[in-house]
Amino acid sequence: AAVAVFTGKADCPYYAKAESLADCLQANLPNFRVHKITQHPDNWEQWLHDICETNGWEHRQSPIVWRELLDRGGKGQLLGGLNDFLEYAQQYYGITSMMLSEEMLNIAEENLQAYLEIVKEDEEIKSLIKPMQIWITSASAPICYQLIPLLANGEVFGMTTEISLHLLDTGQFKEVLCSIVMEAEDMAFPLLRSISEHTQIDEAFIEADIIIVLDDVLLNLEVQSLENYIREVSEICQVYAPLIEKNAKSEVRVISSGKTFANLKAMMIMTYGPSIKPENIIAIATSWESAAKGMLARKLNISTAGVKDVIVWGNSAGSNYIDLSRAKLYGYDSAIWGQANFQRPLLNMIYDREWIHSAFLSAPSSLSSRVSRCAGMLPAHAVATVLRYWCHGSPPGEIVSVGVLSEGQFCVPEGIIFSMPVRFHNGNWEVITELEIDGTTQKVLGRLAHELTQEKLVALKEIEEIHPYEEEALKE
Repeated sequence: AAVAVFTGKADCPYYAKAESLADCLQANLPNFRVHKITQHPDNWEQWLHDICETNGWEHRQSPIVWRELLDRGGKGQLLGGLNDFLEYAQQYYGITSMMLSEEMLNIAEENLQAYLEIVKEDEEIKSLIKPMQIWITSASAPICYQLIPLLANGEVFGMTTEISLHLLDTGQFKEVLCSIVMEAEDMAFPLLRSISEHTQIDEAFIEADIIIVLDDVLLNLEVQSLENYIREVSEICQVYAPLIEKNAKSEVRVISSGKTFANLKAMMIMTYGPSIKPENIIAIATSWESAAKGMLARKLNISTAGVKDVIVWGNSAGSNYIDLSRAKLYGYDSAIWGQANFQRPLLNMIYDREWIHSAFLSAPSSLSSRVSRCAGMLPAHAVATVLRYWCHGSPPGEIVSVGVLSEGQFCVPEGIIFSMPVRFHNGNWEVITELEIDGTTQKVLGRLAHELTQEKLVALKEIEEIHPYEEEALKE
């Protein structure tokens, strides 16, 4: 089986004559099949050059005609231009075209108008399918490199939601961003409508639906004080927040991640961008939650997926408290078995309380060491997981830890970003306030809240001197 392919400029009279004869042959010959590829006049020369270079052909005019053998593959057999096709039709089928020049010109004009109308309709249809606009700051960071495939494979936003990614960083990382863009394009994700790099801050966050803030500072307290690092983070947010208000969509969601000051970044964007909805700004604590589940699973020799409801309180990227009081185990190999949803309290299965203290409560803890050494996969997975929950809801009955604006829940002071247990449902989140907190945990939460309050005050430059005991609290 073979098909004849006809390609030419939309306004070319010779193309009009060739396709008219082709239509006649297709209508009268059961085995003659035609495929047409009409090109805009402005694009014709480049298209012709590319197709000839690909197939090793020599041809310079419109139209170009070739035969493709459907059952053999490979490049087609070049027939040539209009005269070559007329000769081919006369020789093999005894049919030719008697179309006059005036008629050819009229059909060519009609072809051009029809082509432009089709292009316009396609553009209108595409404009109705608007991709989700996602901006990532400090996009040269390893976490961004790991995050892009997770966002583009359809599992986060759904298999029917296209996305456009915008990678933002300073000019010194332009080459890195260009390399990331090129690699992502080559991966040909079906839902990735576009990906672009940006180094001009004025164009940041245009039409953003989601903003993922990855900016970090490399802490070295021997070089400068913690207060200076805090002010550095605050200054970054002072730049971002007004641009988010100006350029992003009104319902934009902002996710703060990174190894340092995740809560503070969320707090400062909220402070300097008062028109951004507070409930749409969160800090990621899921890296700690996932790492803790991994340590517990290894200790108990079970699958990490079987550990649920580990709570991370406090600072998503600093001093926090890993609460195992409500943690549960599913699929644990013990003397007692039940249905698939049968669960056991985790603390009943771990008798080595000294290990728990050294792994989660002592400073510096082994958990903290593992999280700080993460190259990018763990925090990228954490961001993708929270985004998926935010869009589609968290698993029923499960607890997720997220840094959100405190409204006084669990006696945590209002006005700071504090990691606490939440559930996601219908595109929103809510704090799980029905949990009971014992006195010991309450004291820990008070200390963590105090540290975050001090961070906020330093960032806002509302205190000129830190009391010695407050400075020690900040350094822990």
